[in-house]
Amino acid sequence: MTTSPRSASEIAAFDRLHPEIQRWIWEQNWSELRDVQEKTIRAVLEEAGDVLVAAATAAGKTEAAFLPVLTRVAEHEGGGLSALYVGPLKALINDQFCRLEPLCERLDIPVVRWHGDAPAGAKAKVLRNPSGIALITPESIEALLVRKPEAARRLFGAIDFVVIDELHAFLQGPRGLHLASLLRRIDALADKRARRVGLSATIGDLSIAARWLNRERTGDVRIIEARSGSPELKLQIRGYEEPADIDFFDIVESDEPPVRALDEIGDHMFKTLRGSNNLVFGGSRKMVEALTDRLQRRADRQDVPNEFFAHHGSLSRHARHEVEARLKEGDLPTTAVATTTLELGIDLGSVVSVAQVGAPRSLASLRQRLGRSGRRKGTPAILRIYCRAPHLLPESGPLDRLRLDLVQAIASIRLLVERFIEPPEADPAIVTVALHQTLSIIAAQGGARADALYRAICGGGPLSALSTSDYAELLRAMATHDPALLEQAPDRTIMLGPEGERLTTSRDFYAIFPTDQEWRLVAGDRFLGTIPLFNQVGPGSILLFAGRRWRVETVDDPGKVLQVVQHRAGKVPLFADQAAEPVHDRLGGEMRAVLLDDEIPPYLDAEAGRILAEARRTFHELGLESGHLTHEDDALHIFTWRGSKANALFVLAFLGAGVKAWPHDVGITLEDISPEEARSLLEHMAARPPPTSQALADFIESFETAKYDAYAPTPLLRRLWARDHEELARTLPAIARAVLDMAD
Repeated sequence: MTTSPRSASEIAAFDRLHPEIQRWIWEQNWSELRDVQEKTIRAVLEEAGDVLVAAATAAGKTEAAFLPVLTRVAEHEGGGLSALYVGPLKALINDQFCRLEPLCERLDIPVVRWHGDAPAGAKAKVLRNPSGIALITPESIEALLVRKPEAARRLFGAIDFVVIDELHAFLQGPRGLHLASLLRRIDALADKRARRVGLSATIGDLSIAARWLNRERTGDVRIIEARSGSPELKLQIRGYEEPADIDFFDIVESDEPPVRALDEIGDHMFKTLRGSNNLVFGGSRKMVEALTDRLQRRADRQDVPNEFFAHHGSLSRHARHEVEARLKEGDLPTTAVATTTLELGIDLGSVVSVAQVGAPRSLASLRQRLGRSGRRKGTPAILRIYCRAPHLLPESGPLDRLRLDLVQAIASIRLLVERFIEPPEADPAIVTVALHQTLSIIAAQGGARADALYRAICGGGPLSALSTSDYAELLRAMATHDPALLEQAPDRTIMLGPEGERLTTSRDFYAIFPTDQEWRLVAGDRFLGTIPLFNQVGPGSILLFAGRRWRVETVDDPGKVLQVVQHRAGKVPLFADQAAEPVHDRLGGEMRAVLLDDEIPPYLDAEAGRILAEARRTFHELGLESGHLTHEDDALHIFTWRGSKANALFVLAFLGAGVKAWPHDVGITLEDISPEEARSLLEHMAARPPPTSQALADFIESFETAKYDAYAPTPLLRRLWARDHEELARTLPAIARAVLDMAD
């Protein structure tokens, strides 16, 4: 009896993998491949296009991508790297390296970490004999293209795959624009475009991510979305009101009464989280330090081992790795108090619960954080949100009395249940990235003509939003800056000018985000981390850092080193302010719905329930269920219940009318204007054609928001801002009518 050969569709995904990979899977005692892995293996090995894999944390995305990619890499012939893995964090790259190295060894595939902290010897070996896989950051790609252009050509000239992890981190922001440009430059070095494989746990509109992967042929991107059920969610929102006569923004624990809200939060965290592995997201580095200090002081007072550790970007690499290792190994109970540094997909093992101080502002971030908990089958995800509220006085204003932080926390949970995730916004860093890439290409090539630069940088991808005239205007500004960034030879070749040479040779050129000048904190021979140079410090200064209190003993001003010893007092250092995540329109609208509702969610503790009831009483007392305006002394609050972007534009419309105005999370505030005057202006806005976004742009003091914007021509920045806000500006009459309709 004879049988006909099986068709491609009949061959199991497992059977398509390299035999050594099949043996590795058996050794892991996997009973089967997950659905997302089956589909991704087929997409990579049976098709020729790009692939987007969207799945929850711990759903097997890394294996889904690398098992078929390694199968193809094992077949690769010729020189050069076969695949690039691009990750947003060094720690994530280190983590993935540890996961991939044993399997790559079995397949005899070289694999190397490539970032600033990675071993130089391994990188040098790959430079001598390029092959295998490199796990790399965008900044290290930039450094190779600028500093070692010939080596970059040998490395990147035959790449088959680019795997982009945590893709949602690149969908907006300057790093996403930067990486998109770098990948176009890599494509230009090769005979063929490398296939993209994007991995992400949190993407709202998958078509946006597909377009990022392949702007020219978005429809050819194979989208694989895992629809696995989410774990049970155990949730609590806890409310705390500050005592009277306490500065809400003074967050360092004092040994003197009264007990502050953060002290009570620390008590609850210490009691609840001890003995297990947890993540606490504090928002800012300042809050992380204040919380960690409280938790470590409680361990000291009770004479028990400390389990609470700070984790943020200013701490030393060693300190961060220690915390990550404790969580991953799971031998010692550990709670990390972090900024966003532990939000992305570093493997932290089994985390029992996630906590957050303050209301979430981004549903994408909240979903990513929550995905850290409940990863073991049959275990629930646990989320606690701690909300502080200022003490109310008779003269307290509406924004305090509405308890918006708690209301926003409840609204975010309602949207989480609805599976809402904000789409990425257009990024204002486009000019900075174009300028940076112009300098980079010229530094790598020694010179280039304007038309070639435009094709390389703006000929496709997100930077194509710059027209040829826009780019010419940028080049002229770079050439006329004093000192000049660019110079032009008689044959029209554009070269680096003195300022361009200075920028491209500086240590921080490879990163598209700004870096602060910093003091280095050292205790004995142990490097603790860094604080911004604008902190005024001297011998005897007291600091709170890495969850401990320190006294500055000596200051090495030329070396920018502070020698410190532990001390019983402390003050949180100043850190550079980070822009708050914008509130989306859906979240603003849901906050109003929370205040209109009369149900107390069962996940609120008693104090949060009391505060919510108080906020709803205020909402009705102010008449906000049927109106949008309320007066406070010389200020008039307009509640639009829209997001940050719409409110900021509404402010500009009032500034254009000569009224002082500024935005808050769910509306705007006007100064020195009566309700009648405000109503008249609103009627005028509602009845007339909206102001153009170009006209509104005239009321913005500065358009410099990204690293190199100071070198860019202001008219270009203004014009691009106006383009981005043109559609939203047309909605201003509708916003004004909505306010008036509710006020009537």
